Amino acid sequence: MKHARVVITGVGLAAPNGNSLPEFRQNLLNGVAGIERIEIRYMGPQLAGVCHFDPLKYQKKKEIRVGTRAGSISIYCAREALADSKVNFEAMAKDRVGIYIGCTEHGNVETENEIFNISKFNYDTKFWSHYHNPRTVANNPAGETSLNLGITGPAYTIGAACAAGNMGLVHATQMLRLGEVDFAICGGVSESIHTFGIFAGFKSQNALATHAEPGKASRPFDLARNGIVIAEGGCLYTLERLEDAQARGARIYAEIAGYHVNSDASDYVLPNPVRQAECVRAALHRAGLAPQDIHIVNTHATATPLGDIQECEAIRAVFGAGCPETNINNTKSFIGHAMGAAGALELAGNLPSFDDLVVHPTINVDHLDPLCALPGLVLNQPRPAARVDTILNNSFGMLGINSTLIVRRFVP
Repeated sequence: MKHARVVITGVGLAAPNGNSLPEFRQNLLNGVAGIERIEIRYMGPQLAGVCHFDPLKYQKKKEIRVGTRAGSISIYCAREALADSKVNFEAMAKDRVGIYIGCTEHGNVETENEIFNISKFNYDTKFWSHYHNPRTVANNPAGETSLNLGITGPAYTIGAACAAGNMGLVHATQMLRLGEVDFAICGGVSESIHTFGIFAGFKSQNALATHAEPGKASRPFDLARNGIVIAEGGCLYTLERLEDAQARGARIYAEIAGYHVNSDASDYVLPNPVRQAECVRAALHRAGLAPQDIHIVNTHATATPLGDIQECEAIRAVFGAGCPETNINNTKSFIGHAMGAAGALELAGNLPSFDDLVVHPTINVDHLDPLCALPGLVLNQPRPAARVDTILNNSFGMLGINSTLIVRRFVP
């Protein structure tokens, strides 16, 4: 099965500016951001991308109390993706379903909360929650989802920093082609805004965005950009081998065309544009495509001064000036950086372009940084496209993990 065609048949998401793909997409086209100020322990008001989905749609109050925010996001997105796929889930063999969820960080929230709670009792650990261990294990988001859905196949998370959302889809594709599962729920989730540690960490690096207007705080490529807006969120997909999807008459969003993952091996934090360019080229090679065949490039750019420039160098090295039909955009300008969910959410925001032939923009670019100027960059307003047959999605992360995923319009 190693050459089996794998397709996307369902999408479920929770984003700071939408709780379904149609709502998310409409807000991307209308320039509606989802950033607000929230109170962060020890730090006061901070800018963040906050999701407003209803966890009680698929969970009981006790399950929410016992579980985690990442688990609730995963369950919501998984259930929404299954509903969107219109698969007869009840009739499926649950041991042939796999759950592969990318996650940047997990356990920080619960550990911070427990330490804060016992600090009120002179740090007496008898007040420590006996749910702490299952809440903090790395496989928690996938595990909570398997419990909620009764899935007995493989269910685990993939730690790949901010490349994790892409990695969820890559891994699911591989498992389907290996015949390990017949149906996959995959993507990425993040509960980052609920830990003060990540805010404090980025602030210590001078990489935390500030702005008087929350909706304008995340501004990749803008000359005045000053850092990351941390966001929570999730996006999970249902993936199937093409023959299985066709046998049940499924709607197909896109086909997985190619992917690649590599490592910088050069710095803890600073990206390496040479390695990023190599990742993109290798994904194109696997897909059998040339740079000029790509119609949308969704950038990873997080609005850090150096990070954006480094990625633009990588894109320029691959796409140059000879790709007149290649449009380049960014989704973090709307929702902030959703960490492990970023790649999965950003892919979802572009998928409808296969149908409406419109490319959503990067917003909040008042003065384009000359070092970020790229041919095809779509700024502030949506752009009609003559063709959208391929989408390339970049997601990069700390410790030098790079991932590129390419999807194509499905053609039987």
